Amino acid sequence: MNARPIKTLLLALLCLGGVAACGRTTAPAPPDAPPPSAVEEEERLPDAVPTPTEIATRIVDALPLDAQVGQLFFVRCPEHDAAALAAQYPIGGYLLFGRDFAGQTADSVQRTIASYQDAAATPLLIGVDEEGGTVVRVSAEPALRQTRFRAPQALYREGGLDLIERDTAEKDALLASLGINVDLAPVCDVSTDPADFIYARSLGQDAATTAQYVRTVVAQMAADGMGMVLKHFPGYGDNADTHTGIAIDERPLDVFRTSDLLPFAAGIEAGAQAILVSHNVVTCMDDALPASLSPAVHRLLRDEMGFDGVIVTDDLAMQAITDYTGGADAAVRAVQAGNDLLICSDFPAQYDAVRAAVRDGTISPDRIRAAAVRVIRWKLALGLFEDAA
Repeated sequence: MNARPIKTLLLALLCLGGVAACGRTTAPAPPDAPPPSAVEEEERLPDAVPTPTEIATRIVDALPLDAQVGQLFFVRCPEHDAAALAAQYPIGGYLLFGRDFAGQTADSVQRTIASYQDAAATPLLIGVDEEGGTVVRVSAEPALRQTRFRAPQALYREGGLDLIERDTAEKDALLASLGINVDLAPVCDVSTDPADFIYARSLGQDAATTAQYVRTVVAQMAADGMGMVLKHFPGYGDNADTHTGIAIDERPLDVFRTSDLLPFAAGIEAGAQAILVSHNVVTCMDDALPASLSPAVHRLLRDEMGFDGVIVTDDLAMQAITDYTGGADAAVRAVQAGNDLLICSDFPAQYDAVRAAVRDGTISPDRIRAAAVRVIRWKLALGLFEDAA
């Protein structure tokens, strides 16, 4: 698939949609033309400015169905030939890990990411987990930052939310300078017990304080133009690590409503663009399926909490999913559940499985289209189509 013709088509659609970056939507009057009369001014109706959803829909409708399917995949960046893969498949984006920054300089990272964007037919989300503390992909590399970004708990103890706000701005500036446009943060989980698996990555405070923290981080990231992903919905609590097996959360729904869901609600109110759903089996919501594969959990997030952004799965290669699904196709089940973007380490097989499921009617084209529209709308909000010009 040749990237440039599709990029040209998409940018033309943006211009037709009236996006400011593309210039005027109507031709200016000649310099010597007389000023319009009052009647002419009154009769002239301004062109309707399309909404971001309408613009995203036009872009998606210009893509072949296979390309729409590809937009649903947030692919773990392969160790080799990543640009070639981005040219071959219409992926939604790449998620980078520590190995992608090891031994690199800022210049080499910038060039590498630019090569991915140049190869792709549709601008890519480029994401990392740069939470601070125990999870840092970029600042773990001394050539990219002299010290690792500190954990939210340490920042909060030292300087409260003001210091967290400044740290977020510095983090966003570093990531953006490298070509990264999404940070899978903040961690919204409420945890006050150091024995909890998620504790070190959380703020370590109660729900109300964590909610204010999430508001602060989301607002700063939005101001900086950095994509954010709230995680791990509906809240880890004291559950085990789903990277290594299935975790069963048997807490009652009241606990979630009065605690775990509050930081997510705060983030949604502050304008969060994406929310990552965990692989925990939350029995009060669905006692049969992991949250990431549960339509009931997604309905709660959409219908009760009013979230209309991008719903992201945790990595479908994590053991909580591979143990649960056996030989079943996790990507197909994730799309059926209501996810818009699938974090995937086994991309070609999962992509082919979703395409096959659309062709045999297991997944409707409308479900793919709706998810792709949300993904493209997010890319528009991040200014990625302007960058592709």
